[in-house]
Amino acid sequence: MRAILLDFGGTLDHPGHWLDRFLHHYRANGIDLGRTELDAAYAHATRTAYGSDADIRHHKLGELVTYLVHHQFDHLHREGPEGIRHYLGGLGLGRQELAERISAAFVRESREGLEKSRQVLSDLSRDFKLGVVSNFYGNLDVILVEAGIRELIQAAIDSKHVGILKPDERIFAAALHALDVPHNQVVMVGDSLSKDIEPAHRLGMRTVWLRHGASADATGGSSKPSPEPVSPMRAGADHIITSLEELKDIRW
Repeated sequence: MRAILLDFGGTLDHPGHWLDRFLHHYRANGIDLGRTELDAAYAHATRTAYGSDADIRHHKLGELVTYLVHHQFDHLHREGPEGIRHYLGGLGLGRQELAERISAAFVRESREGLEKSRQVLSDLSRDFKLGVVSNFYGNLDVILVEAGIRELIQAAIDSKHVGILKPDERIFAAALHALDVPHNQVVMVGDSLSKDIEPAHRLGMRTVWLRHGASADATGGSSKPSPEPVSPMRAGADHIITSLEELKDIRW
């Protein structure tokens, strides 16, 4: 193997889907939502960010997360459960403070994860070309630079720039072209079987699925993310890991 491609959200920044992580921080701040209830607001904020104008391309991580939380709040205030609509509507200026608390906790968690990933990527960069391929908002480069990771990366493929979203195989083909490495010499690492592992497998890449464990919820129990629509074997996962550090132990 000559190169490793990695997903960003849920892979490099922290081992957990962004929706599940937002849900945890909402609950930790007293907003009792279910995953399905937050999912619509999360999807709305994500679509808004994908379709935003040029200003978001300069957002660092904190600015991006705050942007997303505000749009999640907007959707919850308009179309969320009745109790949540009334709660957010009655906060007044406190709504801004609540959004900042949720954003700050999410960003703090991400930065800790990115620092761990930076150390792993630094080790891997001695033996492999590295790339990142992500459904993102035009500011992937900005966030990789902020995290001290961009200098380790030969190709950063942001869906906003190429106009293609995973799981479309063309976004992976763009990464292979940028790395200038044949598909059978590249490994794809990601946390989504359907968006990362399946399309990479179809292109003939080796694949590593980063499996998320249970995450603690606001009551101290565990809240498992919704199951993937396919099994690791059917998706074509060659290896299964629970942390990026395990990549260093795989013998290709």
